[in-house]
Amino acid sequence: MPMKVRTQSGWFSNGLFWRTFFLLTFLITASMVAWVASFRMVERGPRAEQLAAQIVSVVTITRAALTHSAPEMRRELLFDLASNEGIRIYPLEKSDRIVPPEDSPIVPELEYYVRQSLDENTLFASSVNDVEGFWISFNIDDDKYWLMLDRGRLDRTSSLQWLGWGSIALFLSLIGAVFISTLINQPLARLTAAARAIAKGRQPEPLPESGPTEIEEANRSFNQMVADLNRIESDRALILAGISHDLRTPLARMQLEVEMANLSDEARDGMHSDLAQMDSIIGQFLDYAKPFDTSSLETIDLADVLQDVAGNASRLSDIRVHTQITPDTQVAGNGTELARVFSNLVENARRYGKTEGTDCAEIDIRSRIEGHQVVVEVADHGPGVPVNECERLLRPFTRLDTARGQANGSGLGLAIVNRIVLKHNGKLLLKGHEETRSGLLVQITLPLQGHRRHA
Repeated sequence: MPMKVRTQSGWFSNGLFWRTFFLLTFLITASMVAWVASFRMVERGPRAEQLAAQIVSVVTITRAALTHSAPEMRRELLFDLASNEGIRIYPLEKSDRIVPPEDSPIVPELEYYVRQSLDENTLFASSVNDVEGFWISFNIDDDKYWLMLDRGRLDRTSSLQWLGWGSIALFLSLIGAVFISTLINQPLARLTAAARAIAKGRQPEPLPESGPTEIEEANRSFNQMVADLNRIESDRALILAGISHDLRTPLARMQLEVEMANLSDEARDGMHSDLAQMDSIIGQFLDYAKPFDTSSLETIDLADVLQDVAGNASRLSDIRVHTQITPDTQVAGNGTELARVFSNLVENARRYGKTEGTDCAEIDIRSRIEGHQVVVEVADHGPGVPVNECERLLRPFTRLDTARGQANGSGLGLAIVNRIVLKHNGKLLLKGHEETRSGLLVQITLPLQGHRRHA
């Protein structure tokens, strides 16, 4: 599955996986924020009342202990309260520097409940004389005192703790979101990979016909489509083979009749040329329709194939070949099919790419290694083709006679080349004369052995 979840070039993309993931992330985060906010609002009143009761109990018990204890025992009592209970008692002076409690939603309710139980004039502070804590005033007869409690005793759940718990819950939820997104998108990714394999002419593995009803129906329909395409491909190859046989039989008779007929040498040569051209066109039909056997792929040295093609072309009188071939370029392929690819390109250049003012085609065959790929370029110095016509030339039965000179043919040469290159998991690119400044350049990129190019 192509969950390289990438921007067609980076880690993020506009794919369904990330859309699903971010949607789930947003919904989970929003629900958690709403839940925490609702919980804090709902539990604010009961929590304030509970804290107020706790504070009132501490103040009441402390005041009673101090009131009924013997004067000589009060120092020891204050020490025990401070060391064991975290409760400190200080006299309240008018000169005390008081900092009001921090602004918090729970503080007003807390003060309200405490004053209801103790005294309407009860004071609260977060700091007295630069000593921080929870300060509350109380009276013993006519004397006023401060009782100080540690903050942690009252606010046991800090914002930092809430943040920590929320982060853990969010992290676990995101893991669940990844799992759900993968579960939803994996069948689609598998279907996409199979469709790409079909587009490249490869036979994909049958998709599992299981899972949710919609996925099961889609996979079953896709498998049926693949089977239908295979049957159509086989029928087409069989039909073309039959047509080729039926056509070549009368062609053979015509060649015999031409040999035996009382014709001039010029007429005989012309008829032989026409018959040979018809036989070549039939052969191209068969080459285009012939199914590709991936089991025939083996490790071959592309440099040897290019050298053989260049050597064979150099024997022709109307071709001059210049080579710049990188040695030891191992690729997985069918040697016969790849030789046909470059032979077709050379023949295409011989027919249409003759150098202006001559009857000779100068052809450059170059290869180089770029990363995990080998790039082969076949270029001529002829009239070339316009850039906007390059893509059309790769379609079957397409010729560009106006740009490349009049010539006979079926228009299948480049289509056959493109078909074979795609079968080898490669890529073919045509560059027109506006880009090359001279002639047509055909660039073929093939993965080196052990490095398969991804779509």
